[in-house]
Formats: sequence, structure tokens, C-alpha cells
Amino acid sequence: MLTSGANKHIQSKTTHAIPFYNILWAELSEFEISIRYARPTAANVVRVSTINYPLEKPDHPRAVSWVERLLDRAYGEAQRKKRIKLLINPFGGKGKAQKWYLRDVEPILAAARCEVDLQKTQYQGHAVEIAQNLDADAFDVIAACSGDGLPYEIFNGLGKKSDARRALRKVAVVQLPCGSGNAMSWNLNGSDSPSLAAVGIVKGIRTPLDLISITQGDRRTLSFLSQSVGLVAEADLATEHLRWLGNARFTYGVLVRLLAKTIYPCDLAIKVEVATKPEIREHYRRALNDRSLPDDRRDSASFRQADQPQHNLGLPRLRYGTINDELPEDWNFVPYDKLGNLWCGNMACMAPGTSPFPAALPNDGCMDLVTLDGDIGRLTAIRCLLAVETGTFFDMPHVNYRKISGFRIVPKNQKDGYISIDGEKMPFEPFQAEVHRGLGTVLSKSGHVYEGAGVVSKSVDTTG
Repeated sequence: MLTSGANKHIQSKTTHAIPFYNILWAELSEFEISIRYARPTAANVVRVSTINYPLEKPDHPRAVSWVERLLDRAYGEAQRKKRIKLLINPFGGKGKAQKWYLRDVEPILAAARCEVDLQKTQYQGHAVEIAQNLDADAFDVIAACSGDGLPYEIFNGLGKKSDARRALRKVAVVQLPCGSGNAMSWNLNGSDSPSLAAVGIVKGIRTPLDLISITQGDRRTLSFLSQSVGLVAEADLATEHLRWLGNARFTYGVLVRLLAKTIYPCDLAIKVEVATKPEIREHYRRALNDRSLPDDRRDSASFRQADQPQHNLGLPRLRYGTINDELPEDWNFVPYDKLGNLWCGNMACMAPGTSPFPAALPNDGCMDLVTLDGDIGRLTAIRCLLAVETGTFFDMPHVNYRKISGFRIVPKNQKDGYISIDGEKMPFEPFQAEVHRGLGTVLSKSGHVYEGAGVVSKSVDTTG
């Protein structure tokens, strides 16, 4: 916390208590110190404000050192003056994305001396092309002023580059929440406020992010958020016509299908890494105490190679093959004739107040798999739904929760249905998912865990 009026080099009749995190920039002129910071103006809104303090000339040399120490403290591990390629979806937020950017985001990035190259996306898939052709050495960050759809395109565009591994490591992908689904920002910034997310980008710490390869037919795509088949996928994708309901449309879609006890028969095979809830809690506890360097939390061998410019290495090879290959022998195969829901998460929070994957971690090399039987009682099913919002979902006895490194699902006895990858509708046909530890890069507050409660308290010493 900076208490500016109390510093002996700053003469002021007013004391300003400003969290270091909120300080965007400080600079020195011949006669004054100028500090720009993010000032809260409402519960989830900050605006740029400036304090100028007159400076006596004899204090100038000491003030130079003071300003540099202030910036060191304010930024910590975060990079200053980030170079940002910023993409705006002009249709995001019901057409208000550009307005929100100009009002809430641009002043903060300018105050923090970030370099911004802005471009509007023109059509679906445009961000894939932009990211694929991006000069990865020219930018530190590629920011999506949108919902979750643009980050999905950006990751897949970077994944198409001839040096995909290097590009995904060098360029952090972030979200300025301006869409109907802003899960990425909730996980990394703890908010869907554009102005708070802008501060989150300015002060964000580079964080390795697991990415998931999805193979379906002869296609391979990348997923950063979640994959779902059954109740959740159908409740989301089959209610697009009810977007006017806002967040309530998803709840409505889930309730309708729960009351109907809809089932989604399939064959499921998984590669389990952490099988039980007590073991998952311990796994999460160890991650809270992990302060290893970011690059130590990636698949090290491939990234040592990818860091060399002469190595044009695309995406990592698939350890488990594709959907068209034989099932690996060490996977668990389960015929699932009464599946109610399969939901696999790479991030913890999927919507405001909705964290179905509280044990999810950015770079533990695992996806968090949740399955629910479709023939459980209606009251039990509704309790499970409500538990997602109360934070007790993980401990519900009917919730099967495992950490896995891969899965294959083959729908059966259905001609058509819904498969959702990061909120995008995919063909209703078998697919396989495999995680790549630390393949991508994002910016987060902590540098190693998502915002949210988790499954172990973050407010107490967890070393014991």
C-alpha cells in the first residue's frame, strides 16, 4: 500500500492510500512526481486518476530512485509496458464491445504505457487467421475484447503456426470481458469487469496454461476451457434462442432436462491420473505451495527445443494417438448407457458464481472430469445443480470427480445431439481429448492458481 503523503520526498496536505496493485505508472519531471493509478469508482469499476506532487530540486536524485522502487513494488513479477495485439469483436456484448473498450480499457492501458495495436475482427474465424499470421516476436500479449469465443480462435490460430510451441509460449492470451460468456476473465482476474480485467492485464503474471488437443474425424483443434457432452452441452447450445434470458437460460435448460431425466448413452474411456477426492485435495494443496518458475511447469523437453528460433516445431505429438487409433491399453473403458452429463474442465469457473471444477489448476497436466448418472432422482439432481453455486458440488456423493490426462467418448443410440468445446458446437460424433502441460500462456493474478475458492483454503498456511 502506497501512502503517498507520508513519504518525506513528497510534500502533500492530503494522504492517499493506494494499493500497489492499482498503481499503473509513475514518472518524474523536473518539478514534480506524477502517479497514475486505478481508482475505484464503483464495486466493479476503476477509472484512471492522477496525483501530481511538487518536488524540490535538491530532492530530484533521491526522487528518481524512489520512483523506480515504487514501480518495482507496484509491478513485482509482472512485465511493464506490455506490447499488446488487441482484437475487438464488434458484435460482442450486443454490439457494445468497442464502446466498453474505449471507456473502460483504453485509458488504463495508455496510463500504464502499454503499446497497443488494435484490430477489429470481421467474421467468424478471423481471429484464427490473425493469430496464425502474428509475428510472435513483436507482441507480449494478444488480447480478446470479447466473450470466450475469440480466445478459442486465438489459441487455435497460434496452434496453426509452423513454430506453434514457441508462439504459444511467448505470447500470452488474455480476455477483456465484453461478451455473453466471460469465463476466462473470471478464472484469471476474478471478475467480468472490463476495467478490472484491463488492470489484470497490466499487472498480470505470465502463467503457463494447459491446453487440450481435440481429435475428431481427421481434425485436430485446441481447447482451453471445457468440453461437455449431455446435459450441460444441450442446456447451453440448445437454448441459443433464449439468450434474452441472460444467465437464466442455462439454468432453465438444465432444469428442463433434469426433470425429464434425459440420458445420453455412450462408451467412455479415460486415463486417470488422480482418482479420489481426498487425493485431489492433496494434489491441489501441493499446487498452492508450488512457487517454481513458470517454465518448470511446462513439458520441459519440447519447450527447450521450441525456444530455439531454428526449430519450427508445431504442436506437440499426441501421446495417445487420435480418435481413429486403437485405444491405449492403460485407459479405463466404461460402457455408459445412462450418462446424464460429462463435463471436463481446464478452468475452474464457467460463469459468475458457477465453479463446477474447483480443483482445476492452470498447469498441472490434468483435466478435471465430472460425470453424473442420468437416472439419479430428480431431487438429487437438482441438489447437485444448486451445489455448483453454493460451492459444495465437489463433495456431493453423486458427483464423480477425477483428474485425467485424456479421454475418448463415443455417443451411441443417438442420431443427433450436442457436443460443446469451449462453448462452440462441434459435430455430434466421437472425439478424443489429450492434455498438454503448459502448452499455452496467459496472465493471471497469482501466477500459479485460478481465482476462486478452490478445494483447500487459500487463506491459511497449507504447508502442514
